[in-house]
Amino acid sequence: MSKVAKTTVLIMVLTIFSKVLGLVREQVLALSYGTGMYADVYVTAMKIPTILFTALGASIATSLIPVYSKVREEKGLDKSQKFLSNLINIVSIIALVMVVFGMIFTEPLVKVFAFGFEGEKLAITINFVRIILWAVIFIGLNNIITSYLQLNNNFKIPALTGIPYNIIVIISIIISIKTNVYVLIIGSLLALASQVLFQIPAVKKTGLKHSFKVDLKDEDVRYLIILVIPVLIGGGVEQINTLIDGSLASTFGDGVVSAFNYANKLYGFVSAIFVVSILSVVYPMMAKSLASEDEASFKLSIKKTMNIIIIFIIPICVGTMVLAQPIVRVLFERGKFNYSDTIMTANILIVYIIGILAFSLRNLVSKAFYSLHDTKTPMITGSIAIVFNIVLNFILSKYMGYIGLAIATTISAFIGLIISLICLRKKIGGFGMKNILITLIKSTVAACVMGVFTYISYNKLQVIFGAVLMHDVISLGGAIFVGVCIYSIAILLLKVDELDIVLGIVKKRLK
Repeated sequence: MSKVAKTTVLIMVLTIFSKVLGLVREQVLALSYGTGMYADVYVTAMKIPTILFTALGASIATSLIPVYSKVREEKGLDKSQKFLSNLINIVSIIALVMVVFGMIFTEPLVKVFAFGFEGEKLAITINFVRIILWAVIFIGLNNIITSYLQLNNNFKIPALTGIPYNIIVIISIIISIKTNVYVLIIGSLLALASQVLFQIPAVKKTGLKHSFKVDLKDEDVRYLIILVIPVLIGGGVEQINTLIDGSLASTFGDGVVSAFNYANKLYGFVSAIFVVSILSVVYPMMAKSLASEDEASFKLSIKKTMNIIIIFIIPICVGTMVLAQPIVRVLFERGKFNYSDTIMTANILIVYIIGILAFSLRNLVSKAFYSLHDTKTPMITGSIAIVFNIVLNFILSKYMGYIGLAIATTISAFIGLIISLICLRKKIGGFGMKNILITLIKSTVAACVMGVFTYISYNKLQVIFGAVLMHDVISLGGAIFVGVCIYSIAILLLKVDELDIVLGIVKKRLK
């Protein structure tokens, strides 16, 4: 198996472990707070620093990879490290300024994210936000450090940062139930700080010598800033969609905001394991191949990565749609999380999971544009998708309630993907779209066959084992096993491209 495949497998394994721990964290939160007022408050407060700076931090980190590669290639290691130190200092100052402004304008800020909150719910959210806003600094630093380590071929440490984070949050939830709810938000702040501290030893091993000098005239920093603004708009589409959905969801009463959160976490679990794991390895390589002017390798990596994402994501979409209710019930339905919460979360999940393919492929296309130092195109396509999402949100939520918000997000994601693919083909020429469409059709056919057998298997096993929790786990596990077997046989018979790479990954794990 190739080095790229081995690295991707390693990242997937580490990400699975981290994300499973993340699901445990959400289970503990659901058990302790359900979809009640405190759950809504906590989810909203956590979203504010995340959306405020994750989009900006991720945009800087995304632009950093091609710019740092270029500086190192053309000016040497010493200059590239000075550039990185300068960037860290500038980002820290920007983050601090954002914290100060957030402290001053906390209430209007909360209203943007949840204009349906009033009274005690609004007051507690404001207090939570004033505590968690300091996380903006840690989020910014974490994004830069992660990209820097990936550029130095260290993918393991960034993939492990979720472990200390999740452990600290879980402990905070448990302590908050027995003491004070504010322990929950303070613990979450410490958890975000732990992600930065966890990576510092690995950064030191690279030999990076940090300087506290700030040079706003640095031409490389200025070039990166020029790239960042369009990336922020284009790459922050998911964050903005989450903001819009969450803000409108707050008008539907208690529980809807946290139901969207639980569905989003399950969606994110799938995305992080397969899509983020693959892109974290592929993107730096795409940037490096263009830096060395290897266009053929660049196009091939786009085609192969798209096909691999399709092979993994399509069956997960179909399987999740078929088993959404039992998945949510097994994971969350206990304590203060009841049957009606399960139905609401499952309905949102079914719609959201359809859009994961569009978001995943568009993320790859955006990375391809960023590797080409073109940040304007993803900005334009992302802006179009956001406009569609806003318009559809208001129209569909009026007639379909909270589920209309999820449908609007999914439709706008596919609109954005189609426009992005058309623009990429105009930019670089053909990169195997016919081959990708064939893989998509074959994978969809195989997944639909799988879905039928999975649905039948689950219902048969339910009759045999009953609906008790442990029996439900067995029924769900059995149905998933049947689905995996049927899908594997189907794609083998259909001779799906890139299947040899996927089989190589599976064989490696079995060995």
